[in-house]
Amino acid sequence: MSAPALDCITAARTGRPLGEAAITGLIADYLDGSVPDYQLAAWLMAVACNGLAVEDTVTLTRVLAATGQQLNLRDLAPFVADKHSTGGIGDNTTLVLVPLLAAVGIPVGKLTGRSLGHHGGTVDKLESISGLHLPADAAEFTKSLAATGIGLTGQSDHLAPGDGALYALRDVTGTVDSIPLIASSIMSKKLAAGTSACVLDVKTGPGAVLTDPTATLELARLMVDIGNRAGLPTRAVISDMSQPLGHAIGNTLEVAEAVHALSGRHVPGLTDLTLALAQLIAAQAWPDHTADRIRHRLHTALADGSALAALRRWVEHLGGDVRQIDDPALLPAADVRLAVPAPASGVVHRIDGDELGRIAAELGAGRARADSPIDPAVGIQLHRRVGDPVRADEPVAELHLRTTHDQAALLQRTAAAFTVADGPATAPPLIHHTI
Repeated sequence: MSAPALDCITAARTGRPLGEAAITGLIADYLDGSVPDYQLAAWLMAVACNGLAVEDTVTLTRVLAATGQQLNLRDLAPFVADKHSTGGIGDNTTLVLVPLLAAVGIPVGKLTGRSLGHHGGTVDKLESISGLHLPADAAEFTKSLAATGIGLTGQSDHLAPGDGALYALRDVTGTVDSIPLIASSIMSKKLAAGTSACVLDVKTGPGAVLTDPTATLELARLMVDIGNRAGLPTRAVISDMSQPLGHAIGNTLEVAEAVHALSGRHVPGLTDLTLALAQLIAAQAWPDHTADRIRHRLHTALADGSALAALRRWVEHLGGDVRQIDDPALLPAADVRLAVPAPASGVVHRIDGDELGRIAAELGAGRARADSPIDPAVGIQLHRRVGDPVRADEPVAELHLRTTHDQAALLQRTAAAFTVADGPATAPPLIHHTI
């Protein structure tokens, strides 16, 4: 038993600030084995129950960031951006945002994840492009960033490994949903990446990881506060997940949708959120630009093909088959496509995105365990969004699946995820708050 750790537990249990020295010592002692799991678990539970002072949360974030490799990506270019999403159904924003920013001269360097459960992962979406391999180490990552303006790879054990150790303990002690612990976990990796600025897309609503609007706002504000106090200029939007972001749920389906958006087609939800996030990043990269000038540059990059060209260059650099970018119909496709008829005539009042995400995951688009395989071709294509009229004989969605799936049950469940009723319906605003 560690006496300093006991002091930290007592302070957290009684709501007293710990201070920099105590937090630094606690994490260092845990990582070298001086503090046993049961003591750190007690401290985590005290933090989960009573919270953590902002100053202590910033310190914890800095300490976790310093436990591993520091990339210092800002040294590679005058301005390098980062972006993080807390995860949602059909959230392929990164696939559009990153090439768009690269096209207007704003490099992006970020770590991204694989899918777990029914929330998709950007790594899986990118790897659904035939032949594409993300950078395997820091050298390949920085080479990609220098060559294409885009450095993106999967989560690394070398970056903030202390956070990985803490998360493993949080996962088995019921402390995963603590807002200070979530914030320090996310932002520790952002600090370790060493970019010039960061934008956070914090999802709220039934299809998000965090469904409570109050908790979502608290988390977003805390992460912005941590970033700014730690020297990483950070902005955030709280975006709506009461329905899937765009029209696609599933890996190749979302890649194809991203290509359409980068080709200048307006994809409701996806295009709008991408432009909102790009505007926040560009305002930090170009402080002398007016908001109108930034909007013009971003819209021009989508309209003139330069954003799509940036995606093509990036895919080619990573060994991917660029023919699948030129023609998304060449992406891996499922054996069976089933139209899902509307349950009634009227107007779509609600779409249960969480249920659609679960269905897509069961088809193989997501994974129940970290080592589960992914089927890149399966998923759901939406044909209606909230507020759209529909007749009972018209499809609200299309299932992309394999011949082995129980088609009748899946059709019934998918149709039931759409609430169709008389009278008009309006979806909540896409952007709830900008911080």
